[in-house]
Amino acid sequence: MRKPFVVLGMLCLSMILLCGGPTPAAAGPVKLTYSNFFPPSHIQSQLAESWCREVESRTNGAVKIDYYPGQTLTKANQTYDGVVQGISDIGFSVFAYTRGRFPVMAAIDLPLGYTSGKAATEVINRVYEKYRPEELDDTEVMYLHAHGPGLIHTKDKAVRKMEDIKGMKFRGHGTSALVVKALGGAPVSKPMPETYELLQKGVVDGSVYPWESNKGWRLGEVADYCTAAFSAAYTTSFFVVMNKDRWNALPADVQKTIEEINGEWAVKHGEAWDASDMEGIIYFLNEGGEIIGLEEDEQARWKKAVAPIIDDYIKEKSAQGLPAKEIVEFTRSALEELQ
Repeated sequence: MRKPFVVLGMLCLSMILLCGGPTPAAAGPVKLTYSNFFPPSHIQSQLAESWCREVESRTNGAVKIDYYPGQTLTKANQTYDGVVQGISDIGFSVFAYTRGRFPVMAAIDLPLGYTSGKAATEVINRVYEKYRPEELDDTEVMYLHAHGPGLIHTKDKAVRKMEDIKGMKFRGHGTSALVVKALGGAPVSKPMPETYELLQKGVVDGSVYPWESNKGWRLGEVADYCTAAFSAAYTTSFFVVMNKDRWNALPADVQKTIEEINGEWAVKHGEAWDASDMEGIIYFLNEGGEIIGLEEDEQARWKKAVAPIIDDYIKEKSAQGLPAKEIVEFTRSALEELQ
């Protein structure tokens, strides 16, 4: 009674073998998540989302990315660890939000007298390519960028000379907090998303940030003065990184395409920082803000006041075994070449 079934089974097996086995289901796209603390309306957030769409387009749909702006997936200071732990596959945030964890990259933020986001972005990528610091080995770096000159902004009280800062409280983080302290102010360490409310409620007397934030974060609505002390201007460096395992699982051709896009987008971010600085100036002035220039002698005083921040970095990081002096000299030289 079983013989017909045996014959039928053998025939089916023969057909499968002749046809090369069962046809597997078509593989779907690789789905990734991207976390960013910038609000969706900010140009830096818009650029991040356009990077996602560009990856989808140029990989012909092999990669799909769900984009989460405005800290909806991870908080600004949790973004890097969130990528390492796989909470998000890709993350965009600030190195200085986890102070001390990125000693080599911290050199970029030093008050070296930045005047351009484009130059700052080129500098940070040069430093990364030269030193390839192991502090970033637990992720795959997509690209890095940095904003234009970080300057003193105040509410109610104008700062026209360094002595005016004494006793004032400023929102700052990382290097910007050190700048505040060196100039005689009291730093209040809070991330950028909290700055508007801090100024509005008078919790702080001012903040240090680039011009673009006057529009991008609407800080021009709550700040009255900007002191353009370029001699003491710092920058803030940003990362876009990907979970290492997720990156390694991508096909080689997809990795190559993403690397090409990364190179293009680093440039776009640098140019956007400068363009949005101009928009921030206009917004600030239209809101009734005043930009205060400093005489050459006063600029020199501010530069001298923040110089110990650079010296302390070299001393501290050298004690950790890093070629800190070389890193600073390389960074300074690159900046002077580009500005």
